Amino acid sequence: MMKVVLSRDCGNSPKNNLIQQLTVAFARRDVKFILDTVTDTIRWNIVGSRLIEGKPDLTEFLKQSENDKVSLLTIHHIASHGKAGAVDGTQKLMDGELLAFCDVYGFGNTKGTLISEVTSYVIPIS
Repeated sequence: MMKVVLSRDCGNSPKNNLIQQLTVAFARRDVKFILDTVTDTIRWNIVGSRLIEGKPDLTEFLKQSENDKVSLLTIHHIASHGKAGAVDGTQKLMDGELLAFCDVYGFGNTKGTLISEVTSYVIPIS
C-alpha cells in the first residue's frame, strides 16, 4: 500500500487540488482518473526520457509502467496561476529507488478542470 504525504499548499484552490489529485493518481496508476482528467490531445514530455502524445499513447505508457510501484509519495509544494500549475516532491519506489520530481501542468480549459500538457523532470537521488 502506498503512503501519501500531502502538501498544505492546496487550500481553497481548485486548480491546486486537481494537481494534487492527479499527482496521486499517477503514483497509484489510477488510469481511469488520469484519462478523465486530461484532454484527448494530452502532451506529456518526460524530459530526457519520452514524449507522450494523445490518450491512446498515454494509456499504453501507463500500462507499461504498472510495475513501477510507488511505496511513498511526498508532495512538497503545489502552485497554480492562470493556465499553468506545478508540483514538486519525491517518490520512493517499492525497489527502494528514490526520485525527486517536478511536474509543470498546462490547463486545457479556463476552469482548470482538464490538463492539456505536462512537462516532468525526474531525478534519481541517493
